[in-house]
Amino acid sequence: RPRRSGPRTPHATKLARFLVPTVFALTALAAPAANAGDSVGVLVLKEHGVGSSSSAQAFVDKLIAEVAAKNGWGAAVGKYATSRKLAESWISAHKPDFGIMSLGAYLALRQVHKLSVVGQAVVKSAGGRQYFLVSKSATDLAGCKGKPLASDHLDDAKFVEGVVAGGDFKLADFEVMKTRRPVQTLKKVLRDEATCALVDDAQLASLGKLEGGSAVKSVWSSKKLPPMVVVAFGHVAGPAKTKFSASLGAICVGAGRGACAEAGISALRPATDASYKKVVKAYGG
Repeated sequence: RPRRSGPRTPHATKLARFLVPTVFALTALAAPAANAGDSVGVLVLKEHGVGSSSSAQAFVDKLIAEVAAKNGWGAAVGKYATSRKLAESWISAHKPDFGIMSLGAYLALRQVHKLSVVGQAVVKSAGGRQYFLVSKSATDLAGCKGKPLASDHLDDAKFVEGVVAGGDFKLADFEVMKTRRPVQTLKKVLRDEATCALVDDAQLASLGKLEGGSAVKSVWSSKKLPPMVVVAFGHVAGPAKTKFSASLGAICVGAGRGACAEAGISALRPATDASYKKVVKAYGG
């Protein structure tokens, strides 16, 4: 394939929520997808990602140099995005080979880009594994219905209603208040601007750090959802996908243990489409 080139793009800050070091490690191990000297394209789509990119590049450079030397391949171009709109623009321009995505983003883009699951990334404190309705005054789901509901997770109603809620509620059951940032969602409840909030596990864990957070309780919880998804785009050949998937379990052991710990990675492991069959069905195919 022709060599790709392009400026390095900003990435989010260190540790679990920002994932860029991990993905470049994945990219390096994806060498069978490209000949020496070719550039492997990787998209990192972590929806609701926050923070600055200033400290991430040092982790990226270190991992690229180490893993590239071991695998004997030439270059990679990557993009960290926190929205599907930005991701779609980069996909169109760069035709990436692999990616690591939030669950909702994977479900939305799966058919459009013929994505196939090759692995899972279990990331410490990344959020998105379980969702909760929280409130200071309500005591159950019924107490939230008909009342103001704040959330920064309302971009995709199909995901919220089909996958998160599992049929327990519709967004039309509430007076929806869309927020832009995770902490903003929590503060809506803390300040009594919203009766309830839809949050994920990372937000729930952060409540204790906010003044007055102990007064906010979970009144409903979703089922636990699968981890973030490591994917191959439709143009990647079968043998390359198979080799790449088989390599994932070896990344966070031995010499790679430190790099994974630095990036906040609990585990990388092979997976197939079957691992996400239930959530694909709940999303609507």
